[in-house]
Amino acid sequence: MVAVYNKELLSWYLITLKLRETVESGLPRTSNSANSVDSHGKPALQQLQEQKQIQSESHHIAIEDENQKLEEDPESPESEWVITIKEKLDQAHQDEVESSWAKLCIYKVPHYLRDGDDKAVVPQIVSLGPYHHGKRRLRQMERHKWRSLYHILERTKHDIKLYLDSMKELEERARSCYEGPISFSSNEFVEMMMLDGCFMLELFRGAAEGFKQLGYPRNDPIFAMRGSMHSIQRDMIMLENQLPLFVLDRLLGLQLGDHYQKGLVAELALRFFDPLTPNDEPLTKSSLNKLESSLGSATTFDPLGDHDGLHCLDVFRRSLLRSGPKLAPKVWIKRWSNANRVADKRRQQLIHCVKELKEAGVRFQKKKTDRFWDINFKNGILQIPRLLIHDGTRSLFLNLIAFEQCHLDCSNDITSYVVFMDNLIDSHEDVAYLHYCGIIEHWLGSDEEVAELFNRLCQEVVYDINDSYLSQLSEDVNRYYNHRWNAWRATLKHNYFGNPWAIISLVAAVVLLLLTFTQTFYGVYGYYRSPN
Repeated sequence: MVAVYNKELLSWYLITLKLRETVESGLPRTSNSANSVDSHGKPALQQLQEQKQIQSESHHIAIEDENQKLEEDPESPESEWVITIKEKLDQAHQDEVESSWAKLCIYKVPHYLRDGDDKAVVPQIVSLGPYHHGKRRLRQMERHKWRSLYHILERTKHDIKLYLDSMKELEERARSCYEGPISFSSNEFVEMMMLDGCFMLELFRGAAEGFKQLGYPRNDPIFAMRGSMHSIQRDMIMLENQLPLFVLDRLLGLQLGDHYQKGLVAELALRFFDPLTPNDEPLTKSSLNKLESSLGSATTFDPLGDHDGLHCLDVFRRSLLRSGPKLAPKVWIKRWSNANRVADKRRQQLIHCVKELKEAGVRFQKKKTDRFWDINFKNGILQIPRLLIHDGTRSLFLNLIAFEQCHLDCSNDITSYVVFMDNLIDSHEDVAYLHYCGIIEHWLGSDEEVAELFNRLCQEVVYDINDSYLSQLSEDVNRYYNHRWNAWRATLKHNYFGNPWAIISLVAAVVLLLLTFTQTFYGVYGYYRSPN
């Protein structure tokens, strides 16, 4: 064994050994010398370098061959990826050609409006349409739907094929009303439209004529005016739980024959959903008599005027806003707000809250009208119609707002009203004062729940206030609020005219001040006018 004391010499020694092992492993063992030559007379080291060069060239050729195979071989992973992308593009082109966005009117509620509470937008008892069809918790109502169809066939003596063929004619048109592709087969979709539509019409007619007249027993679990009917009404007014109105028109037309008139389904729907109205003014007795007589006569009912309703939620919304607010913004607002601007969350503060407006001298007064949205402001008095709030109000307003947010040809009148009330109500004190004025009547547990209801409704709602029918009124209120004299006058009235004793004290102080001033004046006057 050789002892090496120089590190540099040791390194050269190890390199030499490594080179020798490499050369010997790549060549036939014809010689043990590092300077041995092959059969062609080349040194072993030179032959090793040539072999490495040949291996490198072979490796590059193999890579090029592999790339060419990937391009030519359809089974390669990269080729499959490109094919998948092309298939997705073809599907997108097919969706663009087949979809009719102009007919879309029944939407899924956007996630930003759900606020983690699906009970307000997702049906809990009955499903209508394809969005929630077949869910386990809603299957119990299916047997009652078949019962309603059985009663209709028994009452009209019609063949079921008449209804199936009629729905088959409307299938393509009905499918185009829903958002996204519907995975139901043709037979499943037609059966669903027929069954759900007949169920809705039986409820509508039962609420107007009486379920007993339609052949249902007095103690029927569904077709009777009992507590569960309110929950069914809440489910049936939801945006995701709608059927196209023309489907209901066709089904009722088949049942009534010559007695059917346009607009009757809309009027029946309004009668059925009347308990959900945000005010406590029910339908008048004359309206009910006209509705009942229309079921057996040729009287034409059309609560929508010249407009055709899209579905029951649209009919209900139009009835709330009938002869309602018609926004006529200035030309420059139309040009800039509607065309070149987007909705801005920062520009939704219309007015101050009730407490701040009170301090500025604004007075609140209940307005006697059944139009809950009809708000006026004049001479410092803000007149607001009475609003009835119950456990279904949040669901109703949320679905109306969702429809206005999704449907292009829909105004934002309900959204404007809700945002306006949200600006007014910041705390339970604001709710309590509006209740004191007779403006808000609620059946909830506390005033805090009412304040939270409005604050949660408008938490993620975004819209342009220049398109609001309350924008001009808000400007007038803010102008009044910013006038200092109004605030001073309100403070004076609150502090010194709040009760009779304060008024007496103020009058006494004023009289005392006047007497003191008079005494001082005559004292000074007599001094300067004295002969001495």
